[in-house]
Amino acid sequence: MKKICLLLFILLVRPLVSYSMDWKSLHNKADEISLPQAQEAVLENNGLLEDRYILGLVYLDLHRDQDAYNLFSALLNENPDMVGLKWGQGESLRRLHELKNAESLLNEALKQDPQFAPALISMAYIRYFKMDFKGAVQLASKVIQQGLVKVDLSNYARAYAMYAGSKGMLAHYGGIFSKAIDGLAVKTNLDKAQKLQPDSPAVLFGLGSYYLLAPVIAGGNKSKAEEYLNKALAADPLFADVYVRLAQLAKIKGEKGKYEYYMNKALEIDPGNELALDTKSGRCKFICTGGEE
Repeated sequence: MKKICLLLFILLVRPLVSYSMDWKSLHNKADEISLPQAQEAVLENNGLLEDRYILGLVYLDLHRDQDAYNLFSALLNENPDMVGLKWGQGESLRRLHELKNAESLLNEALKQDPQFAPALISMAYIRYFKMDFKGAVQLASKVIQQGLVKVDLSNYARAYAMYAGSKGMLAHYGGIFSKAIDGLAVKTNLDKAQKLQPDSPAVLFGLGSYYLLAPVIAGGNKSKAEEYLNKALAADPLFADVYVRLAQLAKIKGEKGKYEYYMNKALEIDPGNELALDTKSGRCKFICTGGEE
């Protein structure tokens, strides 16, 4: 109990500091450590800003979005001009579905640093769910163009996955030329993302969605869809979007019980999940082959 209280005190009470940080290295490091390791680092180093930032990133990876928001908010109060902290608070709000406030913070971060990759990716997600797929492509492209010299591995892989997913939506809604041009970009960029991070839940989800939603003539394959979606779920059991796609696959196979289970699981994990609500409502803006009510 004393250790927990000390950790909370360190997280929330620190003097103001002013210095720059190597954001890329911090994001890469956060991918390599567990929650206990991140918490221990905060205690051992008396709440060093870098360690608390990494802890916030680990919270996000574990879908502890409210914990991440609380931590990034405290850090931003101490360091109101740090671009990474504005992103952290904005990304937490995005995941909590407070898009208006999230977008405001992310715009502040990008005004301060137009090339800040995490903020570009977060804004791409917002553009995607606002059905501005061209905007999402443009933002993902800005990250891809920077290369791994400037971008951490996870956000670089996410950029390719987001680019692919947005191109897929453009092909879905576009005419014959869009289906040919944009559609061909989907698998190519997912393959690039997979080479970068073969075990990334986001990449595995992207591949599973591709095989589920693409027509057979374009590479669609329901068996491969199930394989990749199950791999994504094994890598991240709290990835709500994966449950939605598995629900849609179950509906195609006529497995009503599994469809209900997966949909309920998605909404249990994330009641505001855009893909789940879209499928449940029958609007199917983001394509819900087999999942329509």
